Amino acid sequence: QVQLVESGGGLVQAGGSLRLSCAASGRTFSKYAMGWFRQAPGKEREFAAAISWSGASTYVADSMKGRFTISRDNAKNTVYLQMNSLKLEDTAVYYCAARGYSGNVFYTGRDEYRYWGQGTQVTVSS
Repeated sequence: QVQLVESGGGLVQAGGSLRLSCAASGRTFSKYAMGWFRQAPGKEREFAAAISWSGASTYVADSMKGRFTISRDNAKNTVYLQMNSLKLEDTAVYYCAARGYSGNVFYTGRDEYRYWGQGTQVTVSS
């Protein structure tokens, strides 16, 4: 079993930055592909960013590309989402997800992840 705890969310003005963290339990974190998803009120949960277990491969959704960066520190069992130039439409609950044992690639589908955190609220104001 893997437990994921997100932190770093909050209220920020448009154009500002936040860094989300996701701390994972378990000794096998370094072999898990990880992802970030987000869900705005009344909308489906959507993919934001993903990273392979080694960190060598990453992918960010087109709407966030150039503004969001995903990274990980396997020694700290933590994955990060650096969010810059935040827009009003980035307001959502952000979820961290772990796939479980996986190849050294990234995954973008919700169904490809086995473990989920509780989410952290990000609110962007004008």
